[in-house]
Amino acid sequence: MELSHIEHIGIAVKSLDDAIPYYENVLGLKCYAVEEVKDQKVKTAFFKIGQTKLELLESTDPEGAVGKFIEKRGEGVHHIAFATSTGVQNALNDAEEKGVKLIDKQPRKGAEGLNIAFLHPKSTFGVLTELCEDPNK
Repeated sequence: MELSHIEHIGIAVKSLDDAIPYYENVLGLKCYAVEEVKDQKVKTAFFKIGQTKLELLESTDPEGAVGKFIEKRGEGVHHIAFATSTGVQNALNDAEEKGVKLIDKQPRKGAEGLNIAFLHPKSTFGVLTELCEDPNK
């Protein structure tokens, strides 16, 4: 698996409307996109700092993964996403060959049009890990 950089850090929040002003008014970042990812049952808001993005995640369904996360653990860091330069499917195959438990066996569409897949936190020392690739690059 070849990773090129941290693509983003996902942060679960109860409300984008409440959280965005903190990132803009206190930290001085600019929200450049808000998007709903229906199949993941979330609304996202993105900020860029250097080469890395922050992705705020608001659940649109309490039964979705982010809704369950907030119910169980509260707001906070949800996942870390790495960009792969060799493709998500190749990275998944490599991880599985090395004994890592996968949440996704195949890539799926995520926010910002990225191909994404998740590795199970039981195999990644408690960190939900997302693999990403931009299909347009």
